[in-house]
Amino acid sequence: MIQRFINDEAGATAIEYGLIASLVSVVIITALTILGSSLTSTFTAVSDELG
Repeated sequence: MIQRFINDEAGATAIEYGLIASLVSVVIITALTILGSSLTSTFTAVSDELG
């Protein structure tokens, strides 16, 4: 029974999917943060030109 428990890899795929999902979310948050700063600068420049 212990040997069967040690050889069971069913939980490993769930952990791998969790790690992939967390990595993707970190990449999305980083991209949105960088893009948000860029968009703020662009809209500020446009606003200044219109004003």
